[in-house]
Amino acid sequence: MSAHWSVEREGGVVTLVHANPPRQTLTAAGVRELAEQLDALERDPALRALVLTGGGDGVFIAHYEVGELAAAAEASRAPAAAPAARRRLHAFHEVCLQLERLAAPTVAALNGSAAGGGCELALACDFRLLADGPHRVGLPETSVGIIPGAGGTQRLARLLGEARALDLILHATLLTPAEALAAGLVHRVFPAASFRDEVRAFAADLAGRAPLALAAAKRAIRGGAELPLEAGLALEQEQFERTMRSQDAAGAMRAFLRGERFTWTGE
Repeated sequence: MSAHWSVEREGGVVTLVHANPPRQTLTAAGVRELAEQLDALERDPALRALVLTGGGDGVFIAHYEVGELAAAAEASRAPAAAPAARRRLHAFHEVCLQLERLAAPTVAALNGSAAGGGCELALACDFRLLADGPHRVGLPETSVGIIPGAGGTQRLARLLGEARALDLILHATLLTPAEALAAGLVHRVFPAASFRDEVRAFAADLAGRAPLALAAAKRAIRGGAELPLEAGLALEQEQFERTMRSQDAAGAMRAFLRGERFTWTGE
């Protein structure tokens, strides 16, 4: 049983709730546990949407556990810790890539503050929803002498642009909900009192849509964003043709012509 992540299920929507009291920080053990949960979900044909949220009051994930980072910093100063010519990505990078590869849409439901590693985990999700209130979101690592180390420099720059990412990361800026929404860091800000209901409705809407089409759209958008236009168009065409061959597309288009609703099968 996972010590840091509990699982809730409502139809095709799976919610993973993080809790590590009292600080609500993310640890190496929590990263490993999340990877194990994602391994299982990758093989789950009934999954339609995944939500990550926090179990702490007003906190999604406060940050990565500083004690672990401090110990790693000390170890890295040892003479035997010479940098390798090419290092493997560490476990936190791998779990973020797992999230991005997941066929089902992923939602970071930020029920409160998310700094450092918490923000980086949210950046790997397809959607970020934030509860309104006295919360802060961002990457303040330079204030303790390091930089974001779980994809923050790369994903924030891709999301907001190089100039904005430089400004926010170099100044260790934490954004209010209104500022995060205006910057494009989060997709929605919902009132704290109705946040869980709003997240449930948001995820249910995704779960009720064509699963193969959503997965294909994710592949085309995420994969094509780093390609030249012509290569991106070829990727889009490949994914379009894949959906056109599906039973869901054939059935849904016939149902549309008859003025009927269609129930998605994922085939």
